[in-house]
Amino acid sequence: MTTQAILPIDRQAIVELSQSRQEPEWMTNIRAEALELAGSLDLPVLEKTRIDRWPLRSYGTHKVESVLTSLDQLPEFTKALLQDEGEQKNLIVQKNSSIVFQSSSEELAKQGVIFTSLEAALISHPELVKAYFMTVVGKEENRLTALHTALWSGGVFLYVPKNVHVELPLQALFLTDDAEACFSPHVLIVAESHSSVTYVDNYASHGDLNHLVQNGIVEVVLKPGAVVNYASVHNLDESVVDLSYRRASVEQDATMNWVIGEMNYGNVMSDTTSLLKGNGSTSDAKIICVGTNEQKLNVTTRAVHFGRSSSSDMITRAVLRDASTAIINGITKIEKGATGANGQQTEKVLMLSPKARGDANPILLIDEDDVKAGHAASVGQVNPDQIHYLMSRGITKAEAQRLVIYGFLAPVVSVIPMKKIQEQLQRFVERKLGQ
Repeated sequence: MTTQAILPIDRQAIVELSQSRQEPEWMTNIRAEALELAGSLDLPVLEKTRIDRWPLRSYGTHKVESVLTSLDQLPEFTKALLQDEGEQKNLIVQKNSSIVFQSSSEELAKQGVIFTSLEAALISHPELVKAYFMTVVGKEENRLTALHTALWSGGVFLYVPKNVHVELPLQALFLTDDAEACFSPHVLIVAESHSSVTYVDNYASHGDLNHLVQNGIVEVVLKPGAVVNYASVHNLDESVVDLSYRRASVEQDATMNWVIGEMNYGNVMSDTTSLLKGNGSTSDAKIICVGTNEQKLNVTTRAVHFGRSSSSDMITRAVLRDASTAIINGITKIEKGATGANGQQTEKVLMLSPKARGDANPILLIDEDDVKAGHAASVGQVNPDQIHYLMSRGITKAEAQRLVIYGFLAPVVSVIPMKKIQEQLQRFVERKLGQ
């Protein structure tokens, strides 16, 4: 299969675009090599999901957007995502293919923190980007990772020096409203030894985007003793296919905390993985997703243990209504030599409609004896006895169902350490469930 058959763009166009953006020669070469790879690689094989049947050709082309002079120029549908004035001091906004707003406080600069767009970091810090770009996720893994490597634009680069603790959360907004514009951000976070940072991003869309493909990758590198809190809420409409790989490389005694809200209306492939490479490394992942209409979701959370005494905890909750379907995968892999590792996972699916279909797949792959591992999974409908009990106390049926749903989601939402993310997720859940 030729590259042209996969994507309506050729090698020369990729090279010319890279050169026009004054990217280093090594990045131009990586893009070109990745596009060639895309012509020979297959799509990823997903558990019980035929992604090859999804509309995956609408990648768009790179289009330059006008820079915003004020956040008041943001589209109305995104302004509610920026309520904390402190966050607006450390903010990156990408609209379609372009970065349209960047703000980084003097305090960050004094600490040596780099918080800028990835495309800007290529110019100002090329060697730093080169050392880490596409090292956690490989361009050769499948067709999607290869296409992303060739086509990414905008993105975020966050570098936290050794022993630096960033108090305020850093935020990014990724917005799309043009079906002809490429929308494939790349987020690269590097936390040096014993540093800590909280990063939050939101994905939002507006208008009929004709099955536009969001093909994004997140790479997080945690050096020994580092702590990274990463929260991401995706709220793209039904005309966007959302494909996201998020992966962290976690070294000795480092901690990676994920909070992911899949609040999209279109088809979703979400893969969130922690590679626990160091002894004493830790990962915690909390995932919420809500399916509506005929939406198809394939959500995978994974922890791979290499280090001794490493630990992982994964909790996923999915609520499905209408004729939506969800495949929820939890994968704990403990490699040979990872003695003392502890991997726990829970996946639960609640179906609100007889036409909804959910599947929870807990998977334990253990290659070492001296470890602890456990899983729990359930798929079911709302318990009518619970509804009846609440209604017998004078609560309406609609309110009773709402209480049951939030009780189901509470083990994830209530323990999210960022209050604003809790509130955001609750708003999006209410909107998706029509409450």
